[in-house]
Amino acid sequence: MDTVPKLAAAGLAVTAALVALAGAVIAGSGKATQPRPVLRWTPGACVTGELALTACNGGDSEVLALASDPPGPGECPADTDAVLRVGAGRTACVRNFLEPHPGDPGRGGGVLRPGDCVTLDGRERACSRPGWYGRALALAAEPAGCPDGTLDTLDGESQVVCLGRGGQVLDRGSCVAEPATDVIARSAVTRVPCDSPHAWARVLSFEVAPARCPPSSRRYLRADEGYRPVTCLDVLSK
Repeated sequence: MDTVPKLAAAGLAVTAALVALAGAVIAGSGKATQPRPVLRWTPGACVTGELALTACNGGDSEVLALASDPPGPGECPADTDAVLRVGAGRTACVRNFLEPHPGDPGRGGGVLRPGDCVTLDGRERACSRPGWYGRALALAAEPAGCPDGTLDTLDGESQVVCLGRGGQVLDRGSCVAEPATDVIARSAVTRVPCDSPHAWARVLSFEVAPARCPPSSRRYLRADEGYRPVTCLDVLSK
């Protein structure tokens, strides 16, 4: 007659034991939890799209190097996509894991390097956007350090930007409007189509002195700065 109550009581005891055991497992799991690692701005650290540090099982970009603020020449690797201020006098050079890579040549971000487009004040601008003056051929400490093929130079923040073909930079065969004076910055000379009614002269060469101009040069412009400050011209017939 007492069999069923005894079995029920036994079942409750087993249930209580299982619950107690489960509680022990859960409690043990809590004790085994590892503390979260401390995140620091160091090479190899990962960064979110909101520019915050994160564990490297996530994130959108990686810290390539740490640099001063602003970074000096060569402090950030060439493939840097962005430079982030991370403290007093410190920046982090960051590269995205996936496209887009604004630090690639001509994209308008990262660090200035050959292939990038620059405005007249020496700042980088995406080549796909209007308003840039020339394309960087090389970077040098001074104009004399620019390589062959340099057509003009601009002063950057800490270096000289050596400009090659492209943009508004004058090239051999380019035509220009007549300037107001003979001594001006080359960047102030207006480049115009050679079939334009405003075309005044055609560029023959760029030299360091007027005496180096070709014999066919009838006029020249002397810039007050630049790699080869004399622009030798052939005045067009009107």
